[in-house]
Amino acid sequence: MKPGQARFTAILIITATACMLAAIAVWRFFRITEPHVELDRTEFPIIGLDISAHNGLPDFDSIAAAGVDFVYLKASEGVSFRDKTFLRNYAAARRAGLAVGAYHFFRFECDGARQAVNFINATRGCTFDLPPVIDVEESGNPVDTPTDIIIERIRTMMALISSHASAPIIYTNKTGDARFLREQFDDLEKGDPELWICSFTVPPITRRPWRLWQHSHKARVPGIKGTVDMNTFNGTREDWLMWLNSYTIQ
Repeated sequence: MKPGQARFTAILIITATACMLAAIAVWRFFRITEPHVELDRTEFPIIGLDISAHNGLPDFDSIAAAGVDFVYLKASEGVSFRDKTFLRNYAAARRAGLAVGAYHFFRFECDGARQAVNFINATRGCTFDLPPVIDVEESGNPVDTPTDIIIERIRTMMALISSHASAPIIYTNKTGDARFLREQFDDLEKGDPELWICSFTVPPITRRPWRLWQHSHKARVPGIKGTVDMNTFNGTREDWLMWLNSYTIQ
């Protein structure tokens, strides 16, 4: 092969390779991820659901009989909204013997202190087995609130809830993790919150250690009409019991 032909062939191979890599990158970026991951229950034995009024009126006895270990119930949102099924679901889940926790959907445009008060009042008189959760996600929130203001409001809400009950967990997805948690809440030894990550890849997409993982929006569980969010715990059943016993939440 002549030198000119060799150079031309090399350029062609390099160009084709670059185009192929670019096409793969574009496909990965724009592909629609199925919001469901099946897990090996020998590796992830703990099963949990998160439930709100959108799930109707679940039969918690059937849920417990299906092997579910815990439920997180939506209690509040923003500064005034209360989930209309929370108290009913709380009582029924407790009777069924499930480990129970409560979560608050965080509104970007609302004052953090007032959101904390709403959550505290919504859960007043309840006893929980699991730490409170602040649900921080861009979906359903306004797009024009500056990130630094959102982070400050999250910090304010966290501090007030921690002083009232227990340090909250932050629930978010990979974009929320990158925008709100990364380099902001990274030091667990200094009291930064544990992470509940929503991700439909194995392993979940996050560079931080995670405590809970929401791995499905499309799970089907006896006792619930339609689909439900499913979660797991990062550890063995023995780890789970130790984690539960580390909290006293009123």
